[in-house]
Amino acid sequence: MNAKRVRAAPAEAWALVFAPGDEAVAALAAFAAEHGVEAGSFTALGAFSAARIAWFNLDTREYEEIAVPEQVEVLSLVGDLALRDGVPFVHAHAVLGRRDGSVVGGHLLAGTVRPTLELFLHVYPAPLVRVPDEGSGLALIDPEA
Repeated sequence: MNAKRVRAAPAEAWALVFAPGDEAVAALAAFAAEHGVEAGSFTALGAFSAARIAWFNLDTREYEEIAVPEQVEVLSLVGDLALRDGVPFVHAHAVLGRRDGSVVGGHLLAGTVRPTLELFLHVYPAPLVRVPDEGSGLALIDPEA
């Protein structure tokens, strides 16, 4: 992956261009850890050769995985970065377009880039922290943490 800082104040912004074969979620988390990103938001578009998304079932308090084993366009990818257990955690939702024009979407667990993914990351100066939420079973951002 290549990166270029596109803004330094009042908050940093980066343009990240992922290469074929990069796993988007893991690469973004690694970038955030390497650069000390403790809070941010992002948008992206591009394509994946395969992906794994999920839908959160509130009744079971578990993610139900959906395999996407085909080339898809990343029509929309939005998310945030916050600390979870002291390390950057990527929370992303994606809408993926199939060859026939149909779409599938959900919580992005993993996506293998092909041929590219262009992601714009906005870094915030104050850290955000995810803490366990007993009601949902999720780790949610706690603005007070």
